[in-house]
Amino acid sequence: RDDSDRSNDSTGSTMFLTRNDDLKYIARGLTRITRHPLILPVVPWGIANAMVLGSNTEDWIFFGGLAIYAVLGCAAQDLRVVRQEGSVGTTFQPGQELQLFYQSTSFVPFGSVLSGKQSLKDVAMEFPWLSFVLSFPLG
Repeated sequence: RDDSDRSNDSTGSTMFLTRNDDLKYIARGLTRITRHPLILPVVPWGIANAMVLGSNTEDWIFFGGLAIYAVLGCAAQDLRVVRQEGSVGTTFQPGQELQLFYQSTSFVPFGSVLSGKQSLKDVAMEFPWLSFVLSFPLG
């Protein structure tokens, strides 16, 4: 199957594994908290490292720069969706589903919960409490 067929299909199969891309448009798990759950954690990490290692100007520039880069990258991605400029990332294609996903989620962590778009009860039910409790002492 060639790439032109794949762009019109939201499912893909490779080696007996089937991927359903329609599921990515449903806010659940970390996307209930923020629509950028992979890159926004770089912000507190960068700031914390800058504070801990920040005896040099270079530390502040490097780690602070990573935090700024993360915020600007997420903002640029959101701007592409608002302007309907094309795909976001490698798998999100423009369309009604993506617009609805962005309307039900938030850039700011817990912003969608505070605005009532997402339920704190749903966030708490989906949170991996056992993993958190077991791994927290190791951190």
